[in-house]
Amino acid sequence: MAPKKNRLGRGLGIGGLIAKAAPKNPPAATAPAKTAAPASTAPAAQHQGIPGFIEIAVTSVVPSPTQARQDITPNELQELADSIRAEGLLQPIVVRKQGDKYQLIAGERRWRAFQILKLKTIPARLTTASDTSAAVLGLIENLQREGLNPIDEAQGYASLIRDFKLTAEIVADRVGKKRPTIANALRLLQLDAELQGYVATNRLSVGHAKVLLGVDDAAQRALLARRVIAEALNVRDTELLVQKHKHAAAATGKGAAKNKTAPADAATVATIERKLTSHFGSRVAVHHTAKKGKIVIEYAGNGDLQRILEKLGVEA
Repeated sequence: MAPKKNRLGRGLGIGGLIAKAAPKNPPAATAPAKTAAPASTAPAAQHQGIPGFIEIAVTSVVPSPTQARQDITPNELQELADSIRAEGLLQPIVVRKQGDKYQLIAGERRWRAFQILKLKTIPARLTTASDTSAAVLGLIENLQREGLNPIDEAQGYASLIRDFKLTAEIVADRVGKKRPTIANALRLLQLDAELQGYVATNRLSVGHAKVLLGVDDAAQRALLARRVIAEALNVRDTELLVQKHKHAAAATGKGAAKNKTAPADAATVATIERKLTSHFGSRVAVHHTAKKGKIVIEYAGNGDLQRILEKLGVEA
């Protein structure tokens, strides 16, 4: 029987992941030192007895350079601070030692809320983790506990691939997602900044974005996106709008040099593209004319390429 893979993310909450990374021989529990009362107080949640748990100075914590979440709003932080003031901190932050400081792995919102409350110390779970494991744990924390908008999520996956030389397949395995989910998320980063902003602020859904990615010209895509928002079009209406745009471009000769597909054939080509994209789990573009054409399959990294080759029955 083949040995089981060591998977960090599948089927586990952040607590289960941290338990794996906790030091093998945690220091013996000692009575906490008495400190001066903070300027503001919150009920103390009972975490004593949990391996790796410590109480650390709020000022000794530094944020993670791989923090995926970028849109933490002041209102959101104030609501969390009010909750902590009333109910206490139910889940400690997660940190690793970095020199004389503690680098955040998970819990940036909680740490910032403690700063708002002007509390001196914060409950934390100290763990040992490599740079890669710390980045993965931080991303999983955001996905499972605090939530990410689709663009921040995609950028988190892209960071793991770019900064830690992971394949899309390994990222999917580490965070407990299917490979097509990672591939579809990464496609969102092909959007220009304006459309990424619309998706991040929920003015466009991921479904809308996928349809608009079928328009190659960025300027035209932006015009269509603004119309979708202004007219509050659903995804199906957006598909019809994009098809109409493609037909009009072909009829007026704007793109005829690249694609001489007749309007009647364009709908068929679009259907084929959707079916192939679903089959391969990656974006597929079909460029068709009366005499010839080509099919382009996109992939993210070597692992994704290998998966597509297997689908095609090709040995690398």
